[in-house]
Amino acid sequence: MDVATIIGNIDTFVWGLPLIVMLLGTHLFMTVRTGFIQRKLFTGIRLSVTKDPDAPGDVSQFGALATALAATIGTGNIVGVATALVAGGPGALLWMWLTGVFGIATKYSETLIAVKFRVRDHKGNMLGGAMYALERGFKNKPLGKFLAICFALFGTIASFGIGSAVQANALTSVVVTAIPSAPWWLTWVIAGVVAFLSGIVIIGGVQSITKVTEKLVPFMAFFYVAGCLIILCINSQYLGQAFSVILTDAFVPRAAIGGFAGYGIQMAMQYGCARGLFSNESGLGSAPIVASAATTRNPVRQALVSMTGTFWDTVVICAMTALVLVTTMCADPSLGADIVAGNIAKGATLTNQAFALIPYNIGTVVLIVGMVTFTYSTILGWSYYGNRCVAYLLGKHAILPYEILYIAVAFVGAVGIGDLVWNISDITNALMAVPNVIAVLALSGLIWKDTKHYVYDGNLDEFDTADIPIVATK
Repeated sequence: MDVATIIGNIDTFVWGLPLIVMLLGTHLFMTVRTGFIQRKLFTGIRLSVTKDPDAPGDVSQFGALATALAATIGTGNIVGVATALVAGGPGALLWMWLTGVFGIATKYSETLIAVKFRVRDHKGNMLGGAMYALERGFKNKPLGKFLAICFALFGTIASFGIGSAVQANALTSVVVTAIPSAPWWLTWVIAGVVAFLSGIVIIGGVQSITKVTEKLVPFMAFFYVAGCLIILCINSQYLGQAFSVILTDAFVPRAAIGGFAGYGIQMAMQYGCARGLFSNESGLGSAPIVASAATTRNPVRQALVSMTGTFWDTVVICAMTALVLVTTMCADPSLGADIVAGNIAKGATLTNQAFALIPYNIGTVVLIVGMVTFTYSTILGWSYYGNRCVAYLLGKHAILPYEILYIAVAFVGAVGIGDLVWNISDITNALMAVPNVIAVLALSGLIWKDTKHYVYDGNLDEFDTADIPIVATK
């Protein structure tokens, strides 16, 4: 057995049942522990567009949310949904949606502790994330420090694959595929453009990244959702059938029938939860890194803002993609027949074929613009995650070399990337969840205490009087 096969098997294992049980269990536990914080979703949405200039922080609450969404909304929202559908059946889409609903509580919790234990560097810039929550919040300091280093290491490695190479490769693929008889050199041109456009933003730091994402994220989300709504209007006669198929297949196993493949409940749960967890990143600890830079008067306010990211990512955008795919399959049963026959074995293939069936090329335009903007924004967002992780591990002098390497990896990824690179980064992305979930569960008592005081006791506008310490940078 070669190295690539071994790494592939490890990737399949870590994104399998153990990780699903850990993350979904944490989602359910924190939903109960926070008093079903999901009911405060509209408060979080209101706060996300509320300016708080007197509060400490480097970027606005909306800027932090936009950057987190930029990193989160990516190929998983389009291709990932189709992958869950191909592997687990239409019922997997309901389980994917449910991981988003319950994942809101975990996103809230991990952000709360990240902001609560954030620190300042020698220039006054905010530093935060699971690594600081583990280092400062754990009573067992050696264990907390070890887990913090693990999280930062996994985050750094994952950023090169999940954030840079894989996204750049997906961007190039969708553009080249859309152009008939594309010349061989087009891939290299696109790679150069991707690297250049990424570099001029990334080198500018978090302020530069947030300025771009604040404008890009609302546009790309609105355009994609609007495009999906147009497609759903075209497929409106199949909406009832689509909902019926999704709901039924999530709980009732069946044989292949009516153009759809036969699936079991376990497959629907496994693939739906796995793709949902991958898409919204709740529990992985990535989004709280940028949330820690936000201007906020207390940790709970930014936690409420951040939890809306999971709502927009999975509950809205992934759901839109799911309905587009299933209604299109209802309209054209040959897609389901191709899955049964094995002609469609990958989510990307189903996505391309399904969107291409939409009249007047609407689906193709929506898919191309969505994929290009989603992948580019993810490259920007994940660059900041890796930036903060490598700074924690190696100090401020490692940031510029990291950024240069990150941009170079984006160029190489755009030209072509092998499964080995994808699998390694995918593994480390999943492993980020282990120390992060430990932090969330270990500090769940503190999370509830702050939630009760600020949210349920009506003190949401109160300033947190705790000092934000200045740490020595290497």
